[in-house]
Amino acid sequence: MTQARAVTLSARSVDFRAMVVALLGALAVMLTTVAAQARAAPESFADLAEKVSPAVVNITTTTVVEASTDQQPVVPEGSPFEDFFRDFMDRNGQGPQGPRRSSALGSGFVISEDGYIVTNNHVIEGADEIEIEFFEGFTLPATLIGTDPKTDVAVLKVESDTPLKFVAFGDSDEMRIGDWVMAMGNPLGQGFSVSAGIVSQRGRALSGAYDDYIQTDAAINRGNSGGPLFNMDGEVIGVNTAILSPNGGSIGIGFSMASNVVSKVVGQLKEFGETRRGWLGVRIQDVTDDVAEAMGLDAAKGALVTDVPDGPSKDAGIESGDVILSFDGTEVTDTRSLVRTVGETEVGKAVRVIVFRDGKTQTLMVTLGRREEAENVAFPTEDAPMDAMPQTRELMGLTLQPLDDALREQLGVSAAMDGLAVVEVDETSEAFMKGLRAGDVITEAGQQPVADVSDLEARIAEAQEAGRKTVLLLVRRAGEPRFVALGVAE
Repeated sequence: MTQARAVTLSARSVDFRAMVVALLGALAVMLTTVAAQARAAPESFADLAEKVSPAVVNITTTTVVEASTDQQPVVPEGSPFEDFFRDFMDRNGQGPQGPRRSSALGSGFVISEDGYIVTNNHVIEGADEIEIEFFEGFTLPATLIGTDPKTDVAVLKVESDTPLKFVAFGDSDEMRIGDWVMAMGNPLGQGFSVSAGIVSQRGRALSGAYDDYIQTDAAINRGNSGGPLFNMDGEVIGVNTAILSPNGGSIGIGFSMASNVVSKVVGQLKEFGETRRGWLGVRIQDVTDDVAEAMGLDAAKGALVTDVPDGPSKDAGIESGDVILSFDGTEVTDTRSLVRTVGETEVGKAVRVIVFRDGKTQTLMVTLGRREEAENVAFPTEDAPMDAMPQTRELMGLTLQPLDDALREQLGVSAAMDGLAVVEVDETSEAFMKGLRAGDVITEAGQQPVADVSDLEARIAEAQEAGRKTVLLLVRRAGEPRFVALGVAE
């Protein structure tokens, strides 16, 4: 009896151990699967490359270049060597030459079965002829539908007897840092070459007001320009446009214009042959921490209006000194986000704009104009220095002088403008650090006009009494306004 019980207990122990081992094995498999899903690392890109290759194209452009004007060796007329040098130069192809044809290479991709193709503007700019080479080996001539230099996008069209293979745009906003991507194009003329990598960063800006680049370490070289950047579903989430490199080759820092920008531009180019961007009609600058403190904002966000020329915003009642916090239901984080959002909004649309003014918010309705037709459109620009002026009175590291007719003429400002001319700036002062220079004109302090130094002193005193650490100045340089917050510590 005892022996039988012992055998039974032993069997149960074996069953229990087997169950534990099985559970641990299942758990290990689950953890491995979860880890693999988290990495989303494909075993191969071959299926993806095979799927999208027929829609990717090589682009060859031909441009007629005028005759060379390079200086040739000068031989005095009548010299015994004149005929010799002429014959020598002609034999070596260095004599007088007529126009010649220059070729360039790039990439692109088909977006519809009827032959619309997307590429970079810089790939086809100035081209007299454009030829498209398809993955299957045939070529077709292309016509230019429209271009947008601001986003470096161009749309071409080919005529084909049969429907063409094409790819669709994906949602670039869904891409996350670390997601796998694949680039395809014509690097260095090698044709239909594939490279893979990850999204290194999003929301990169290079030089344009509408920039929204995806940064990737997928190899991009010369000739890849205009080619697609794919997600793992075979959707285009970017157009390969630029690289950062000391030698012209890929070092793993490439930039693709986000598809959510490109697709809107492509739609307009297909429909109108040109872009039609919304225009708000304001000059703006970012809200810094000290500007926010000076204005009583709880955070440094929004776009600070520095000037309102004639246009949609002026008609709607937006004023200089307003901070735009929301545009058409979208929060405005900074000037760049506002410029992009406005540009992507339909021309003629009436939108709600929430502004911060005099310590509270207001909602205004603005009917957008068209950016391309607008005159005097200005976004944040580089400041230009002005010549120094005679010294007068000092305050906050600034030597100031009320505007008079002579100063107005010298500075080129309106005869009706009142304010304080900055004639010198202490280079050790906060004012100098924040960019104030001789020739600037202060027209407002604390969002109230100033005509002489006593007005400025009064605004400083008011800020101190209100417990603020800074006073907000409206400064104009060469007619361009911007706000600067300076400390008013007692």
